[in-house]
Amino acid sequence: MEDAFIDTLELFPRGLVYVGMSLALLVMAKLVQDLLTPYKIGQQLTTKDNVALALSISGYYLGVIIVFLGAVFQPDAGPVGDNLGFTSDYWQEVLNVLIYSAVGIVILNIARIVVDRVVLYQFSTEKEIIEDRNAGTGAVEFGVYVAVSLVIAGSISGEGGGPEHSLVFLALGLATLVLYTLFYELTTPYKIHDEIERNNASVGVALGGNLIAIGIISLKAIAGDFVGWSEALAGFITFALLGFILLLVVRRLTDLVLFPRVKVSNELAVDQNLGVGLIMATVVIGVSAILFFAV
Repeated sequence: MEDAFIDTLELFPRGLVYVGMSLALLVMAKLVQDLLTPYKIGQQLTTKDNVALALSISGYYLGVIIVFLGAVFQPDAGPVGDNLGFTSDYWQEVLNVLIYSAVGIVILNIARIVVDRVVLYQFSTEKEIIEDRNAGTGAVEFGVYVAVSLVIAGSISGEGGGPEHSLVFLALGLATLVLYTLFYELTTPYKIHDEIERNNASVGVALGGNLIAIGIISLKAIAGDFVGWSEALAGFITFALLGFILLLVVRRLTDLVLFPRVKVSNELAVDQNLGVGLIMATVVIGVSAILFFAV
């Protein structure tokens, strides 16, 4: 017990370096987003109290932290190692994490724009969030940011591959998010775009939760050591298909077990029941997390 306490004290300063780096990366992420947006984010969040944008920005910052964690917990770049001192190897690890995270933040911003235009292709997300203050769109943006960051974190993890492998699996993960959105819309009785455009926050929250859930499954499919294309692609396809089927089954069972006297689709689309949307999002995220740790 005493040895464990001493080890913790020795590791603590190293951990503080990563905490400081995470804060610096959040500042960098803010500056990057400020450059990419034609509106003043600070004014929207404070003067205009734009909750829709606050949801989107919250997802962005959470996504940045997820990308950072994906970079930190590399086999050769984690903060915990056999050598606990501030050696040259340690500072090289810190530099590697910084580079991975910075590149990840740029990719997060670019990928979010691409996924947005495919997922919510029937209207301008910027108009919905800034002009209409559409909380449903903000909730979807939250889910997109987190899901994309999970894919990025998975694509930069593991050993045995190079940058080209990371790019391939990043593309596969993003394609999975888009395909799942189409699958989700096909398996719901209402039109997602119509509901979100009329400021239906419950539908937006449910979709955002499903995006995070498939993002977690994509992380499981992508993460790990690269041992060969055939094994990696077979594993990815297997997990992706299982994820699609599992989340559909979970949605149906939630409808039957948790809400036996009502139809969830009516609660979301007709009554705009935000509580039901939150519960549906929580359940699918929870089940995908269980799959991640149990398999």
